[in-house]
Amino acid sequence: MSTQFRRYTPLLVVAICVVVGWLLFREIEHYRWHDIRASLTAIPPAKVAISLGLVILNYVILIGYDWLALKAIDKHLPIGQVAFASFTGFVASYNFGATLGGVPLRYRVYSGFGLSAIQIVQLSIMLGVTFWIGEFALAGVAFICDPFPIPDKLHMPFKTVYGLGWVLIAITAGYLTLTCIWKKPLRIRGEEIQLPSARMTLAQIAVASTDLIVASLALYVLLPHEIELSYFQFVGIFLLAVISVVLTHVPGGVGVFELVILTFLGATAKDDVVASLLVFRVLYYLLPLLVAGGLLGSFEYQRNRERLSPILKALGRTASAVAPNIVSMIVLIGGAILLLSSATPGMEMRLENLRHWLPLPLIEFSHFISSLVGATLLIVARGLQRRLDSAWWVAAFLLSTGIVVSLLKGFDYEESILLSLVLLVLVACRKRFYRKSQLLYEPFTAGWLAVIGLIIVCVVWLGIFANKHVDYRNDLWWQFAFGADAPRFMRASVGVFGLLLVFTLVRLLKRAEPAPDEVATSDDIKTVAEIISRSTRTSANLALLGDKRFLFSDDRQSFIMYAVENRTWVSLGDPIGLQHQWPDLVWKFRELCDRYDGRPVFYQVDTEQLSVYVDQGLTLLKIGEEARISMADFNLEGGHRKGLRATRSKLQKLGCRFEIVPKEQVASSMSRLGEISEAWLAEKNSSEKGFSLGFFDKEYLNRYPCAVIRQEERIIAFANVWLGANCFEFSIDLMRYEKSSLNGLMDYLFMELFFWGKANGYQWFNMGMAPLSGIASRPLAPMWNKAIGLLYRHGEHFYGFEGLRQYKEKFDPVWHPKYIASPGGIALLRMLSDITTLVGRKHNSA
Repeated sequence: MSTQFRRYTPLLVVAICVVVGWLLFREIEHYRWHDIRASLTAIPPAKVAISLGLVILNYVILIGYDWLALKAIDKHLPIGQVAFASFTGFVASYNFGATLGGVPLRYRVYSGFGLSAIQIVQLSIMLGVTFWIGEFALAGVAFICDPFPIPDKLHMPFKTVYGLGWVLIAITAGYLTLTCIWKKPLRIRGEEIQLPSARMTLAQIAVASTDLIVASLALYVLLPHEIELSYFQFVGIFLLAVISVVLTHVPGGVGVFELVILTFLGATAKDDVVASLLVFRVLYYLLPLLVAGGLLGSFEYQRNRERLSPILKALGRTASAVAPNIVSMIVLIGGAILLLSSATPGMEMRLENLRHWLPLPLIEFSHFISSLVGATLLIVARGLQRRLDSAWWVAAFLLSTGIVVSLLKGFDYEESILLSLVLLVLVACRKRFYRKSQLLYEPFTAGWLAVIGLIIVCVVWLGIFANKHVDYRNDLWWQFAFGADAPRFMRASVGVFGLLLVFTLVRLLKRAEPAPDEVATSDDIKTVAEIISRSTRTSANLALLGDKRFLFSDDRQSFIMYAVENRTWVSLGDPIGLQHQWPDLVWKFRELCDRYDGRPVFYQVDTEQLSVYVDQGLTLLKIGEEARISMADFNLEGGHRKGLRATRSKLQKLGCRFEIVPKEQVASSMSRLGEISEAWLAEKNSSEKGFSLGFFDKEYLNRYPCAVIRQEERIIAFANVWLGANCFEFSIDLMRYEKSSLNGLMDYLFMELFFWGKANGYQWFNMGMAPLSGIASRPLAPMWNKAIGLLYRHGEHFYGFEGLRQYKEKFDPVWHPKYIASPGGIALLRMLSDITTLVGRKHNSA
């Protein structure tokens, strides 16, 4: 039965919270927040200071609980450790309940101080005994000496607490007598518990009674003078509230404590009582909770420094990543606060004081500016989430302005303090906002628009509700007076809607911000060429086409080549250069994209470094396979090579011969190569491509040897040759031939290239990628694979995917997969479209 009860205890607590909340709402539904707010400001600072001093004294007295409990179990600890355990334990109990907060926290702290589990259980029991015996003793005395009446609405069988006082005194006397005469330990569920001595019991009563007296006094000094109860009567009510909190197990006693106090204090000055209860909860519960949280954090760090250090570093990196989102939300809240403040009437007393110091036009102007600043902060918050440098500067200026106008429009110092805290958080996170983009170009998601719209709707509704007694007329627009709250709200609303309308129109009329145009310098090209000369990857030569930008490592020993189309930043292949620098270079490229709100895409990357892209959280998708021919294994022997042998023999008989023209001599044949290229493009009815494909450019072609086929000394076909470092790999890029050329000419060119490479010690010939090939599209394959498989099988009319692979298969290549690494999601379709645009962009032959 007890197990089932414990199982349903959380549900019972929730039910109690709901009931108490409903009762509390019924109790205060007729109160007006304006009156409560006025009551809060009417509490003298001296009273608040005295109450805070009593709260501090109370927490010092609470140390006596733990000190007596440790003495009862014959355990001695330094007073500093006892004070730390007592303060944090009681703060946890008061805010979260003994079961969820106090007991677990004390177990954590005291176990760190060397106490066993049994000793901590005994200590917890002694703490409970001290509280209850002190509670009964003090309540009994208070109820008897100065009993207070019980409200009729509670329908109790007795009118005062006088009789209950005698019952509590009898319980206290009985327990005290038991400690005097009973010397044997009690056995409860197999555990022996020794009752404290009579002297210890008296000490417990003294400590607990002093604690409760000081705590009640901390609240009593905050109450208004109109309360018609004596201090002893209030102590009794306070003790009933404390007992109700303990018995209901509601965390922090939120609602329960306030309900009991309001019920027994009667109907006198309830607005002031509610305000006093709010201040007391801040002083007695929330402020100690903040202090205890800091102390516990320090305690846990000192106790687990070695284990926590790497975790804290990881948390620091995580916090750094989420900081813009947090700051964005805080600034959004700051803007909402300004708007809500502008929609509600100012405090009459403060406005009355301001009229002696400030002219009315300045107050009116400040109120209007405050609303505009609030609306602008709602917009700027989106830019902060996107880490914009410009948004940070605008937000800092707006918050500074908001701090000033909050004071000028109605001396709202609370609002000014909150905005100052927001500004401090913004300044502390300055380094997180580094992107060089403009707010006008930032996309606003549906969620952001919904939040901004909801805030505006709530502000307008609150303004209308706060001024519901006003008879709205046209002449209100031009009414200016210190007490004219409704006209100010109307003018502020028009200003806010006007600002949002202008912002919307400007966004609609503005063109999207282009990516920065970073043209490669001659020094960059020289550095790139030097790095390529040391690379074994022949595709690195695409960097010299002149249509790409470069991102270098810090020592300029490695680089990434990329191009930008819309928001898509495409890196062609893996980085080039020293392999150990690739991870840092990839991250550097990712950060560059983020700075300009670009989407990073790594196109045609190999399998060797896929982990680099996975570590960035990018999605990997296979886009095809690359064919490599092993020079050691290539020959024309065997029956399956019969067709290749026949083609070679036929073309040689027709006077065709193969030749490698050194790069120093290519310029002399450039005019002829240009004629062949133009004829080839005309026959294909095509234009030059780019990015991942070479195009005819004299400066580009002069960098490489050229493989040509001559017929009677006339060049009829050519291809520029890429040579990788260390004779690991060679390849061709731009391959063109005459329209009237002989059949099998390309086969002949490839065969002669293979023999030339084999003779010169090269290991592999790279035939390039067969797009969309080698991607499994089985029933359980991902949707990407199924779509690509469908396009591969039925897209022959548009590109010839399957035919390209079949052509390369005749040379028995080794296939290597190629991937695209990108953020993924629905934006992948747009990124693929941008890549297609980059490749298909027309280039003029030069």
